[in-house]
Amino acid sequence: MEFVRDRGTLIWNLAFPILLVFGFAFAFGGGGDDVFSVGYLGERPGDLEFFSLDHIDFVEYADRDEALEKVRYHQIDLVVDVPEQAFYVNESSTNGYLVRRLLTSMHGDRFVQQTVAGRPIRYVDWFVPGLIGMNMMFSGVFGVGFVLVRYRKNGVLKRLKATPVSALEFVSAQVASRFMIVVITSVVVFTATNFVLDFMMLGSYLLLLAITMLAVFCMISLGLIFATRIKSEELASGLMNVVTLPMILISGVFFSLEGSPPIVRTVSRIFPLTHFIDSARAVMLEGAGLAQVAPSMLVLAGFTVVFLITASMLFRWE
Repeated sequence: MEFVRDRGTLIWNLAFPILLVFGFAFAFGGGGDDVFSVGYLGERPGDLEFFSLDHIDFVEYADRDEALEKVRYHQIDLVVDVPEQAFYVNESSTNGYLVRRLLTSMHGDRFVQQTVAGRPIRYVDWFVPGLIGMNMMFSGVFGVGFVLVRYRKNGVLKRLKATPVSALEFVSAQVASRFMIVVITSVVVFTATNFVLDFMMLGSYLLLLAITMLAVFCMISLGLIFATRIKSEELASGLMNVVTLPMILISGVFFSLEGSPPIVRTVSRIFPLTHFIDSARAVMLEGAGLAQVAPSMLVLAGFTVVFLITASMLFRWE
C-alpha cells in the first residue's frame, strides 16, 4: 500500500518501461542488418546497380576530407566520389577489399581506384571515451542526486538546516568531493587500461583532461537538480533513468550514430554526454586541438551554468 500511495513512484514504474520500449522502437526500429558501410560524395546515382544493393549502409558526406578520414581510420569501408568518378579505399581494410571487389565487378570502367592509408581504429580505441563518459555520468548524477535524496528522506538535511552550515556550503562540499572522486577514478581507469591496450592518442592529454573535468562538473550539476526537492529514492531513480538511459542509447557510447535517422542525431545534441564523447574522440582519434573542440566545451559550460542556476533556485532542505 505504501508503494501504491506513492503516486510518483507508481507512475514512473508503469510509464518508464513503456516509454523506453517505444523509444527503442523509434530509434532502432528501422530494420536492416547492414554488413558494409559506404560513403558517397555528390548526388547518389540511381542508375548504378551497386547503390541498390542490400546490406550496405550508404552514408552521404558533404565534406571530402571528412569522408577520407573515415576511410583512413576504418570507420567506413569505402567512399565513392561520384562527381570525380573515383572511389577511395584503405587497402588494409578487409571489408574495404570486399566492397571494392563488388564495385569494380559491377562498374569497373566507371570509377578510378584511389587508396588511403592509416592505422585502423580498434573498437576499444573508439569505445573508451564512451566508457569514461558513461562512468562519469552515473557517478555524477546518481552519486550526488541519490545521496542528497537519501539525506532528505532520512531527515539528515532537516537536522543540518539547524546548524551554521549554509545551503551553499553544504552543496559546494558535495560537489567538490564528488568532483575529485570522479576525476581521479576516470584518470585511473584510462591510465591503467591505456598501459595495457595502448589506445590511439593523436591529440593532447592535457586537453583531454580539461574536457573530462568540465564534463564531470556538468554531470554533477545535472545530478543536483534531482537532489533539490525529491524525497523518494524510487521516484528519484526513475527520473534519473529517464535522463541517463537516453544518453547511453543515443549519445554514441557503444556504437556510432552514422547512418541513424537525422532526428536521432539531432536529439542526441541536447545531451551533454554527446558533446563530451564527440570532443574526446576528436582529440584521441583525430588529433583535434582546442579550436576544434571549443564549441563542445562551450556547450558543456553552458549546460553547467543552466543546471547550477536551476538547482540553486529549486533547492530545499526539507
